[in-house]
Parts: sequence; structure tokens; C-alpha cells
Amino acid sequence: MPLQTSLIPLAPATYDAFFAYLGDQLKENGQGGTPLFQPMSRAQPTLAPERAAAFRQALDTPLGQPGWRRAWVAVGPEGIRGHVDLRARPEPHAQHRGMLGMGVHRDWRRIGLGRRLVGLAVQWAAAQDGLDWIDLEVLSVNAPARQLYLATGFVQTGEHADMFRIDGEQHGYTYMSRALRR
Repeated sequence: MPLQTSLIPLAPATYDAFFAYLGDQLKENGQGGTPLFQPMSRAQPTLAPERAAAFRQALDTPLGQPGWRRAWVAVGPEGIRGHVDLRARPEPHAQHRGMLGMGVHRDWRRIGLGRRLVGLAVQWAAAQDGLDWIDLEVLSVNAPARQLYLATGFVQTGEHADMFRIDGEQHGYTYMSRALRR
């Protein structure tokens, strides 16, 4: 288990550090043996300012309202080591489902931090009235992420082959879900 790692809600005071961390992560999307983990070109290794602004706005949106989002970061003495977020599904009439997103800094992978982050998000979601499911979408080529999600109770519900054409390559998208109430 990662030593000296605290899991805390993402707060306005940490937004700048969080978006710098995300920008750093995007630089390795599909680079140097790291699987493609975002459906975006390797030539665009930055977080667009409008995406950062939308993320910030969603954090202020009340749970149950369209566009809500909640996020947590794993922090240590050197900064952010990972994150997890849950957000509203964009479809009308799907307020009982949340979408999970996450990432772990390259220096902190494969030591249990991803499992802790997913566990935190599941625990929080299970405590919310009206949230009954967590869904996620992951590039099919990202085997480490798919294995993590399966190990934390998610079930593959489908896959779209050739969902994306990125940098001249075909990429599938795997869909997974986890029930919060049985």
C-alpha cells in the first residue's frame, strides 16, 4: 500500500496542481510502452482549457443535477499521485448511474493505489441516495486498466470494435458496470 498517501476530495485550492498533473499524464498517452488510455491523438498531449473549465464547473453542480461531478486525489509529499472521479451520465433518465474516470501517476502504478481510488469512489457512490450503478468506458487496448476494473467488481457489459480511429489506428471501447445495490 502506498506510504504517506492521503485520499482527499478535490478542492478549489488544488485545482491548479490537479490540472498540471492531468497534463503531465496526457503526455504519456500511448507513449513509451504505455497503452493509449484517452481517445485522443498522441500528438495532442494537453488538456484543453475548455475541458478544464467544464471539469471545474461540474464539481460545483449539485449531485442529481445534469453535469455533476465529484473527484478525489491521492496526494503524497511530492504532490498528486492519482485521481478518481464520478460524474453524471449525459443521457436523460440515467440519473441513477454515474460514470467513473481515473488515473494513477506513472511512478505509483501497480502498488494498489488504483484499487484504493476505485474503492473510495464506489464507497462514496454507494452512500448516495439515487445512485445505483457505476459505469465506465475504457479503451480496449488498455489491459492494465481493464484488469483493475474487473478486480474491483466491474463486469464487462459490451465492446465496440473500431470505435475510434486515432493516429491511423483502429481502437475498440470496452464498457463496464458495477451495481451498487443488490
